[in-house]
Amino acid sequence: MSELHGPFLTDGPPDAPLTVLLAHGAGAGMDHPFMATIASGLGGLGWRVLRFEFGYMQQRRLTGKKRGPDTPRKLEACLRSAVAAAGPADRLVLAGKSMGGRVASMFADELGVRGLVCLGYPFHPPGKPEKLRTAHLLELHTPALFLQGERDPFGTREQVPGYGLPASIELAWVPDGEHSLKPRKRSGHTEDGNLAFAVQSADRFLRALAETR
Repeated sequence: MSELHGPFLTDGPPDAPLTVLLAHGAGAGMDHPFMATIASGLGGLGWRVLRFEFGYMQQRRLTGKKRGPDTPRKLEACLRSAVAAAGPADRLVLAGKSMGGRVASMFADELGVRGLVCLGYPFHPPGKPEKLRTAHLLELHTPALFLQGERDPFGTREQVPGYGLPASIELAWVPDGEHSLKPRKRSGHTEDGNLAFAVQSADRFLRALAETR
């Protein structure tokens, strides 16, 4: 069961070998069902998962008024604050849904964290494949797992292999998934099954990380 500890919603044991700091996407907060499923799934497998919210989402929760994401500088400051509160960087894995993963990926190397997990990375805006958001990824050294839906309009299975991503980034393709990893009914896959696939893939990645160093 998730527990609220300071700025974090916490799942999993406090003495886990690694802590996953999980950031939300642009439009939904840390208690969204997608976030809860990933966090509880990993927590149940023995990983400590800390969910946090960027400042604009905290304000939205207080006022009830929708607002867009903060400036990149404010998002960065919030991430750095969460990292500082989460524990030692060498036992920390940054993770995020869409925008949250993008922000995490921009500072993973500098922060010296153990790894990075991106759930639905926004490689480009939908319908604008020429506007790539990959420049910083080409020099990423932190071991990373990108869990991407095969039909994600922010970067499909046909598009992403052509981006020249480095060997530090492992791609795991979620069957027939869109940006939230949900498949079409006719595909024969289910949303629950795809989320379970994402949790299992992340668990495997975390176990490999925990065995290094």
